[in-house]
Amino acid sequence: MKITINVECTPEEARRYMGLPDVAPMQEAMLKEMQSQMLANTRSMQPSEMMQAWLPMGLNGWLDMQKEFWTQMTAVASEKNDDPNAKK
Repeated sequence: MKITINVECTPEEARRYMGLPDVAPMQEAMLKEMQSQMLANTRSMQPSEMMQAWLPMGLNGWLDMQKEFWTQMTAVASEKNDDPNAKK
């Protein structure tokens, strides 16, 4: 025997029913604090420092990684085209 019960309620109603705490005010406070700290840090940084922080590998590192990715993907694709048992 299988019994199914469907309950329609909002996430807020489900949270209260299960007795879970409301963490929305804490999340809002934390996000505001993080935003103010990030803005203060970006104001004090030079553009070159920001790029180095955001792209620690540097732009050439990202380009090399992209080239390697495409090399691997084309190798896999050519193997599938060469395999007579591969489904197309």
